[in-house]
Amino acid sequence: MARSFFSVVLLSLVASVVSVQVGKRCTLRPLGAGKDDTTQIENAISECGHFGTTVFEPGVYNVTRKMTWDLVSSKVELHGYLSFKPDIQYWLIAENTYRVVFIQNQASWFVVTGSDFEIDAFNTGGIHGNGQTWWSYYATRERADGDGRPISLTLWKTTRAKIKNFRIESPPFWSNAVAQSSDVLYDGMFVNATNTDPLYVGQNLVWNTDGIDTYRSERITFLNWDITCGDDCLAIKGNSTDITAKNIVCRGGTGIAFGSLGQYANMTDIVQNVNIENVKLIRLDPRAQPNLVNGVYFKSWTGSVNGSPPNGGGGGPGRVSNVTIKNVQLDGPSTPLHLYQTNLGHPGDAPSRLKFSDIHFINWSGFANTSTSTCFYSQLPVCCYLF
Repeated sequence: MARSFFSVVLLSLVASVVSVQVGKRCTLRPLGAGKDDTTQIENAISECGHFGTTVFEPGVYNVTRKMTWDLVSSKVELHGYLSFKPDIQYWLIAENTYRVVFIQNQASWFVVTGSDFEIDAFNTGGIHGNGQTWWSYYATRERADGDGRPISLTLWKTTRAKIKNFRIESPPFWSNAVAQSSDVLYDGMFVNATNTDPLYVGQNLVWNTDGIDTYRSERITFLNWDITCGDDCLAIKGNSTDITAKNIVCRGGTGIAFGSLGQYANMTDIVQNVNIENVKLIRLDPRAQPNLVNGVYFKSWTGSVNGSPPNGGGGGPGRVSNVTIKNVQLDGPSTPLHLYQTNLGHPGDAPSRLKFSDIHFINWSGFANTSTSTCFYSQLPVCCYLF
C-alpha cells in the first residue's frame, strides 16, 4: 500500500510540473570579470519571469547582493554559474540577506518563489558560493545556527516547480532549502563542498554544508542527487510530508537526517509519508573529508527546554511515521542507523515528546566502521529490517 501511494504521488507530481508559457524570451551574457551582473539578472527576470523564458548563456555571472526570482508559468535556462561575491562581512549583516527560512532563523542570499516554473541548468550551470573563503574564515571562529552564513538556493512559497540538472559548487552553508512549498521536483542535483585549503587537510572544515533541508513543505521529490559535503546529505525537518528521494549518492558527511525535531516547545513537528530508495553512502579519502558519521539517523530534542532557538530550545511535541528507507549501500559509516532523542540535552532532562512509529529499513548492505549495526528504539516500536 505504501509503495503504491508513493508511486502515485511521484507520477502525479511529474505530470503536473510544469505548465510553462514561453511567449517572451530574455537572453543574458556575462558582463565580464569584475563587473556586477545583478541588475541585468533582475531586469531579465522582471521582464520574462512571468509567462516567458530567461536564458543565461555560458559563463560566470557576478552577484553582489541578495536576489529574489518571482517566477510564474515560466522557464529559466541557466547555462552558466551565479557566483556570489565572497565578502563575508557584507553577507553577515542581517539586512543583506533574507530570513524566510523560519527554523533557526537561517539566512538566504538567493530566494526563488512562485508557481508553475522550471529552472534547467543542463549540468553546466548553477551556483558557485565561493565557500572556501567562508570555510577557512570559520576554521578559527565559532559557528552557530542563525549566524548569517547564507543558504545557496532557497525555494520559498513555491508550488508546482522543477529544478533540473543543477550544480552547487562550494556552498558556504546549506546548499539548498525548500520551505513552505509544495509539489516541487528536483531532478538532477550535484553538490560539491570540498576543502582545498592545505592548512586543514584531513579536517572537516565544511560543517553545515547540507545537501538540502526541507521545512514546512509537502510533496517534494528528489531524483538523481550526488552530494559531497561535511554534514547532512538530506535533512528532513519539521512538517515535511509526502517526501520522495530516489537515486541518492552521499559522499562523506553525517548521512541522511530526520530532524532535528522538537526544538520549538510551542510547535508540533510532523514528518510522515517519506520514501527513500536507492542510496549509496560513500566514505571519502580522509584527506579530503574524514567524516562518514551515519547512514540514516533520527534526532529530536529532549522534553525539557534549555535556552531558546536558534541554538537552544527543546520541549516540542510531534511524530515521525510511515517512513520507508530501502536499497541502501553502506561504505563504512561509523553508525549505519542511529535514533537518539537527546539532541543538545542535559542530564535530568525530561524525555523527548517526539514519537517514532511505522519506520522500515529494507534491503541494506555493506559495512560499517563499528563492530555492530545498531538500531536505537524510541517510545514506540520502530521496525528494523537490516542486512
